[in-house]
Amino acid sequence: MRRFLIGTCLLISFAGFAQQTQKPPLHGKNWMAITGKPLAATAGATIFQQGGNAVDASLAMMAATCTMWDVLAWGGEAQALIYNPKTKKIIAINALGVAPTGATAEFFKSKGYTYPPEYGPLAAVTPGIPGGLCHMLAEYGTMSLEQVLKPAMELAAGYPIEAQTANSIENQKTRIKEWPYSKAVFLPHLGEKREAPEAGEIFVQQDLYNTLAKLVEAEKQALKKGKSRKEAIMAAYDRFYKGDIAKEYARSCQEQGGLITEQDLANWKVIEEEPLHVNYRGVEVYKMQQWTQGPMMLQALNLLENFDLKAMGYNSANYIHTMSQVLNMSFADRDFYYGDPYFPPEEPMKGLLSKEYAKERVKQMNRERNDPNVKPGDPYPYEGKNNPYLDLLKNFGTASTEPITQKYLDDVFLGTTSVMSADKEGWVVSIVPSGGWIPSCIAGKTGMGMSQRMQSFVLDAKLNPFNVVEPGKRPRVTLTPGLAMKDGKPLIAFGVQGGDTQDQNLIQFLVNMLDFGMTVQEATEAANINTYQYYLSLGGNDRKPKPGNLLIQEDTPPWVKKELIRMGYKLSTDDRTSGPINAIYFDWKHNSFWGGSSNHGEDYGIGW
Repeated sequence: MRRFLIGTCLLISFAGFAQQTQKPPLHGKNWMAITGKPLAATAGATIFQQGGNAVDASLAMMAATCTMWDVLAWGGEAQALIYNPKTKKIIAINALGVAPTGATAEFFKSKGYTYPPEYGPLAAVTPGIPGGLCHMLAEYGTMSLEQVLKPAMELAAGYPIEAQTANSIENQKTRIKEWPYSKAVFLPHLGEKREAPEAGEIFVQQDLYNTLAKLVEAEKQALKKGKSRKEAIMAAYDRFYKGDIAKEYARSCQEQGGLITEQDLANWKVIEEEPLHVNYRGVEVYKMQQWTQGPMMLQALNLLENFDLKAMGYNSANYIHTMSQVLNMSFADRDFYYGDPYFPPEEPMKGLLSKEYAKERVKQMNRERNDPNVKPGDPYPYEGKNNPYLDLLKNFGTASTEPITQKYLDDVFLGTTSVMSADKEGWVVSIVPSGGWIPSCIAGKTGMGMSQRMQSFVLDAKLNPFNVVEPGKRPRVTLTPGLAMKDGKPLIAFGVQGGDTQDQNLIQFLVNMLDFGMTVQEATEAANINTYQYYLSLGGNDRKPKPGNLLIQEDTPPWVKKELIRMGYKLSTDDRTSGPINAIYFDWKHNSFWGGSSNHGEDYGIGW
C-alpha cells in the first residue's frame, strides 16, 4: 500500500452538506502556518507570535523541515510564489540548483547511465535552499536571519526524531553506509541490530548546527560593521556560496565522487521571475515557469474549461476518463517541451498556454476510450512559428509494456514537502522545497544533504530537446507551488509533495473547490485519480509511460470500475489516492483564513 499518498473517498452531496472530514479545517484571522511536520509548523507559529510576517514564518518552517529531513535537506532546492500586498503582485522565486562543471550527457553516458543517477554525489546539483532562504528573507521578510534560523538550530542541537524518519533511515542504511559523512550522522548505533535512531530518540546534528551558526555569525559580523539588515543577511549568503562553507561543500562532494566545484557555488544565483498564469472559470491560477512542471497544470485547466465537469459528476467514469485524457495530453507536452528558459532553445510557452491550442487538443481527444498513443502537440503555430522538432515528434515516446512495480510507484512519489503561510497584512507564501531526501549523501562537515535533482535531466534530445543536461543548466523539476487569485485578491495558496503526481493532484484539488464546491479541507482529503501515462522525472531506468494505468480510490463503485476497464484502463486501487496537499483559503466574506492540511502522514497546520 502506497502510504505516501493521502486522501479518502468522501461521500459528498453537493446539495449543500458533506460528510465530516477526517481532520478538522483550520481557522484563523491573524495568520496561518502549514507544513509537513508538526514541529516545523510550531516553528512558523513561533515566528508569527514574535511579530514576523508570512515570509519570515514560511522560511522558519522551511529551515525546520530541512533540518528534520522531511523528505528533503538543506542542499536541496526551493521554489516559491509570494504575494506582495504592497505591490499587489505575485513574485516567483527560482532557487533551483544547476548542473555543475563537467556534467554533460557524454560524461554520464560514458559511465553507462541512461539517465543521471538517482543517488549519491553525482546526482547533486548546486544547493539552492540556503540562498533562496536568504534572498526571500532579505527582500520580503522583516526579521534577522538569526531569528528565523533559531528554531532550526534548536532542532539541529537535538530533537526527538519521528518514527517515519527514523524508520526511513533504518530501511535505507545499506546505501547510507556508502557515504562516510552520511553514515556518521544517520547511524548513531553502528554495529547494533538497529543502527538508525529509534522513534523519540534525541537526534543530534552537530555539524549542521555549526554550519547554521556560521551563517548567523556572518550576519552578526556584518551588522557590527554597520551593514543594513538586508546586507547582513546577504553576507551570510556569501559565506555559504563563496566562503569557508562553500570550500567544504565542494571539497567533500568531490572527495565522494561528485562534480560540484567552488566556482559552481560562487556562480550560482537566485532568480526572481514572472510567474505564468491562466484564467480558469474567472480565477487566475499562477504557477512557476517551465523549469518546473507547473505549466502543465495551467495547460490542463485550459483543456478542462471546455467541459462541464460538475454535470459529469464527481469521480464518475466519464469524469475520470476526461481527467485522465487531459492529464495525459498535458504530461506529453511537459515531457517534450519543458526545460530551463535561460538556455536555448526557447520553449514555446505562449503557444502551449493559449486557449486556442487547448481547444485544438480537445478536438484530438478520444471521448470513448483511453488513447495509449497520446503524443505532444504542436504549439508553434499558436505563436506564429514553425515547429523545428517535427521529426523528433514523429518518433517521440515508446510506451512500456512492463507492469507497474512497487519500485516504479516508489519512484513516482519521491521527496518534497510544502510550506504555506499567510498573515493579516496580506502576505501570502507558497513554497514547495525538495531535494536531499533520505538516503542522502551529506556534504562533509557541513551536515547538509546534497540534492538528487540531476536525475531529472535527460541525456538524449529525442526525449526532450529542451532538457538535455549541460553545466550551469537547471533540470526540469516536478516542484510546483500554486496561488490562485480572484477579483485581484488571493483566493487559495496550495502545494503538495509527490514527484510527478504533484500537478495532477493539485488540478483535482482545485477543481474540487471551484467546480464541486468542496471546502479546502474536504478538497485536501478527497479521492483523486493518478495516471501513469508519462515519463517519470525521477527514478531508475524504467521511466517509460504506462499507457492506461490508473490509480483510483478502492471504494470506487464497481460499475465505475467496470466502465473504466471497458474504456481500456488498467486499474490499481488504494485507500489513499491524493498526495499530501496543504492549502490556505481566503474567506473574504468573513475576513478570515481557512487552512486545509493532509489527513495522512505528518503534515500539520496552526492558525490564530
